[in-house]
Amino acid sequence: MKTYTVSDGYRCHYRDYPAAGSPRGRVVFVHGIQSHAGWYEYSCRRLSEAGFTVSFLDRRGSGQNSEARGDTPSFRRLLDDIAEFLRPLRQQEPTLPIFLGGISWGGKPVTALQRRHPGLCDGLALLCPGFCPQVRPSRKERLGIIWSRLVSPRRLFAVPLSDPQLFTATPRWQAFIREDPLSLRQATARFFVESVRLDLYLRFATSHVRLPVLLLLAEHDRIIDNARTRAFVNRFPAADKEVHEYAGAHHTLEFEDNPEIFLADLLRWLERRAGRVSVPV
Repeated sequence: MKTYTVSDGYRCHYRDYPAAGSPRGRVVFVHGIQSHAGWYEYSCRRLSEAGFTVSFLDRRGSGQNSEARGDTPSFRRLLDDIAEFLRPLRQQEPTLPIFLGGISWGGKPVTALQRRHPGLCDGLALLCPGFCPQVRPSRKERLGIIWSRLVSPRRLFAVPLSDPQLFTATPRWQAFIREDPLSLRQATARFFVESVRLDLYLRFATSHVRLPVLLLLAEHDRIIDNARTRAFVNRFPAADKEVHEYAGAHHTLEFEDNPEIFLADLLRWLERRAGRVSVPV
């Protein structure tokens, strides 16, 4: 586990997986609302073995980032956290292509980044991205969140993903999620409100997504709406868009009995786009 410190002084943790041999590109991942980098060790190792340097960021207040647990000052600060990790990579290795991966809720900030901080990556891989959720707080909880944002912004509310079966049908991974001490099970009123503000920002960010996009979906996803997600991604003006939907799969593709199926598509996409990218020096 490594750290980097962003401009407001917050120290962010991330996991780093060096490429086997000469790097073909760099992949930087952003996780979902409840998960963290530790959920995705297998895929990160597979990509690194295939020649990609992989970094998986823990969002501030999540995973190994214990300070201000479940909170964020603003959604823009979350975007800046990612940008401040990417920018030095671009400067240190200007000819090495960078691909940004967004998993579940993490699909929102990596897409919004294309408006706020364009030019920091060369492709987006969106794995069951959370643009169009099927699961959300109840109406009563939403009213409580709005009121608390005004009077007690750091009051904690449950993340509405308590059932591990929402993520996977594989029993051993359901047990892993249930027992994982680093999973984010509560977030602040301010975080939930900023997530909604990020949704509004995304309406204006879609027109800025012109780089290659890979969209991976799970047939039996109970967390996101696949049809609405496809329609949302179709609004991107990117000419290079590729979509795969996996029969029988559930939301967290990493936790399928055979994750090699989706990893094969992800690796093919990375290898082809890494060969096409021409990064200005």
